Amino acid sequence: MSRKLGVVMDHIETIQYKKDTTLAVLWAAQDRGWSLFYMTPDALFLDGERPMAVAQSLTVHRDPDHWFDLCHPQDISLAELDICLMRKDPPFDMEYIYATYLLERAERQGTLIVNRCHSLRDCNEKLFATEFPECCPTLLVSRDMSKLKAFHRQHQDVIFKPLDGMGGSAIFRAREDDPNVSVILETLTQSGRQTIMAQCYLPAISEGDKRILMVNGEPIPYCLARVPLAGESRGNLAAGGSGRVQPLSERDLWIASQVGPTLKQRGLYFVGLDVIGDYLTEINVTSPTCLREIEAGSGLDIAGQLLDTLEEHLTGEVKL
Repeated sequence: MSRKLGVVMDHIETIQYKKDTTLAVLWAAQDRGWSLFYMTPDALFLDGERPMAVAQSLTVHRDPDHWFDLCHPQDISLAELDICLMRKDPPFDMEYIYATYLLERAERQGTLIVNRCHSLRDCNEKLFATEFPECCPTLLVSRDMSKLKAFHRQHQDVIFKPLDGMGGSAIFRAREDDPNVSVILETLTQSGRQTIMAQCYLPAISEGDKRILMVNGEPIPYCLARVPLAGESRGNLAAGGSGRVQPLSERDLWIASQVGPTLKQRGLYFVGLDVIGDYLTEINVTSPTCLREIEAGSGLDIAGQLLDTLEEHLTGEVKL
């Protein structure tokens, strides 16, 4: 059956052709004969009771010099779409939240929004992981600098990070007797006005920060270990790390089994778990990446598996 699939994303001309996950999903949908509609977050609007968007019919190509064509903009009803992918990258700010409110109107009228709007708002990517304490390293969430300093004194080697960062940005490692702890905390907490996370440093980062993709609560059997540069404590590819595709370990599978049922219950159809060594550090729900790298290194069709799941949901063959 031909489907209408919309995608809300950053400007398509700015994506990285070689690694963009959204592009892979769009290719897979087009290969199935689905109609594609492209829109940026600022194109969403509400006309009375009708959730709408200024959208453009989209054609995608497997050509690094010409990967898309767009038709003229037109007003469409979001409720006429079968599926709409919310693939806007952070920052997760008020405009992001407003976009989820508008998409939620279409969700109430039967459009499948991926991921579910309510869960996008509720599941902060750093804090959500703490709902599974048996999977997480020792941590503290606070904006109280005295508590954060005490955590550092107790554990001596600590990672401090904002709750709304992405790509490894603004992540600081503070070792024992680090003279910069105060200024790091002043900067990250904005002198006590912004809540941050402190985690015990995990030496296993030298073996890679593993990205595990979850489709409808089930793990893809291969992950991408993002290995940091020498002297770095961040494995993110955006921070210069290198990627290595590898099978999931028994511990990885156990972590996925703990998290998976909650993802399924909350309508988080496509999610990226970040695991360092034996510990879950983040749950990426807004715009998880690394699909292209894992597909290339494993031979799996993850984009196709995701679309199969969404199609089964639309036809009522999957209970979520």
